Amino acid sequence: MALLNLVAVASVPFREEVREHRASQYFTPYLATAGLVAIPLSLFLAVAMRRRKRAAWVFNMLLAGPLFALYVLLMTQEAYREHGFNWFSTALTGLFVLSLVVGRREFRARSGTWNRGLAAVVLLAGLAVAALVGTLLVSATTNQPGTSVTDRVSYALLRVVTLGPLSGTSVTVHAPRWVDVVINVLAAVLFLLLLYACFRAPRGRELLTAEDERRLRDLLDRYGERDSLGYFALRRDKAVIWSPSGKAAIAYRVVGGVTLASGDPLGDPEAWPGAIEQWLREAREYAWAPAVVGASEEAGTIYTRHGLDALELGDEAIVERDAFTLEGRAMRGVRQARHRVRRAGYTVRIRRHEEIPQEEMAALLDRADHWRDSETERGFSMALGRLGDPDDGRCVMVECHDGEGELRALLSFVPWGLRGLSLDLMRRDRDADNGLIEFMVVELLQRADEVDVDRVSLNFAMFRSVFERGARIGAGPVLRLWRSVLTFFSQWWQIESLYRANAKYRPVWEPRYLLFGKTSELPRIGLASARAEGFVAAPSLPSLFGRRHRQPPGRPPDSTSGSAPEGNARARPVGP
Repeated sequence: MALLNLVAVASVPFREEVREHRASQYFTPYLATAGLVAIPLSLFLAVAMRRRKRAAWVFNMLLAGPLFALYVLLMTQEAYREHGFNWFSTALTGLFVLSLVVGRREFRARSGTWNRGLAAVVLLAGLAVAALVGTLLVSATTNQPGTSVTDRVSYALLRVVTLGPLSGTSVTVHAPRWVDVVINVLAAVLFLLLLYACFRAPRGRELLTAEDERRLRDLLDRYGERDSLGYFALRRDKAVIWSPSGKAAIAYRVVGGVTLASGDPLGDPEAWPGAIEQWLREAREYAWAPAVVGASEEAGTIYTRHGLDALELGDEAIVERDAFTLEGRAMRGVRQARHRVRRAGYTVRIRRHEEIPQEEMAALLDRADHWRDSETERGFSMALGRLGDPDDGRCVMVECHDGEGELRALLSFVPWGLRGLSLDLMRRDRDADNGLIEFMVVELLQRADEVDVDRVSLNFAMFRSVFERGARIGAGPVLRLWRSVLTFFSQWWQIESLYRANAKYRPVWEPRYLLFGKTSELPRIGLASARAEGFVAAPSLPSLFGRRHRQPPGRPPDSTSGSAPEGNARARPVGP
């Protein structure tokens, strides 16, 4: 029907054909109006019905049911029964209504309860705007003086619905064709807003409750050694869903109709299936697309048993303190960078956040904000987003000062169990000497006993295996082509440079996976992941008018925070 209405709008002969049918004693099937409004309506209903939205089923029944009843009533009159096209329209509309009735139990996905009020406001405001603008245009352009305000308003409202089929109903108002088109286009735009308000997916809870956070910290105390990304589940823009036993939980955030989890479930692995089932059940209830970013192989195996598919995103670089050494030809570059920075007079200070006085922490936050590359705060799956929060006292800060005592770079790590760290934030002064990050990482690994650490998780290298295997002798043409494509895009997204930056420490590579429900949902999941990570910003009034909100240093930020290599955020997977 969307395609049919588009042809009717674009093709004058076809539109006139529909107009003639409606002006005579013909009627058309459900949603065939030859107007712009019917195009987005048909598309939105198709998408919403495909996602099994209960609201879309009700919407269709409220429109198609009375229309079918009207057609049946009209068909009792001989004048309408004479036209074969009316039988076709009645039968097609009736079959659609019958399919709705038969399949009513299939449409179980709920919408947010606040959607109805929002939709009502949008509908009333949209009709008022369309009627006002349309009436003003008609009053300014009509060539029939003396027409009443009621006739002009009626004419404008008719043009809200259609361009052609109802044009013969008003004989006292004659406006130029472009006025009809403008009113109909305006109505189509407003109708898009209405449909969005009606059928948008509920966002879910956006904030972690204090009780949820307390329970998650208990799970981290007992099972935090299992996943280097476990601490990032404490982001306060995530919600959490628990297994029936309460021994496992999944932290997630709903973005654009995608319920986006990150890392592995927290807690006892034996209770993971219960948490996954609860999470998937909620996704089906609200028609969310389920996805997991950065799951380990162990968690990915369990997710696949619940119907999700897996796609390898890349590898996490983990450096074991006992296995790390600067000796050997492979470590020559790191060794030289460290010696060069040390000779320049740079020093490193390592301490827990709880050991940093409040005034010093405020100064560190100010420098970190100053060194950030962009206004957009980045991070979701592998960034905590609240540097300096008092509740994160076990986090570790690595500060690098030059020979004059000036702070030039900082790294922040979150706890990974009792004796591990996972990189959260990486910021540096771009005017400082090269090699600061290598110097700081080496100092942390060699002085790890100061904070009782045995292993450190560094940056995530996306598609690492492609770069590694694609450079080997005998690599196939497909692999070499894929490596060339990634190398080309690395000019903007730092894909290869992240792999090279991590590989220099000779880490242990741990694969990380993207889990998803349907292949057709991958573009949607990729966009949602990019939005969550801060690489794609949804339009908002503050951003449109250039307003920015900056949290004071002593207060936990509301939005996400992170860093890119050597300056903005810890680089993380953005999507498929």
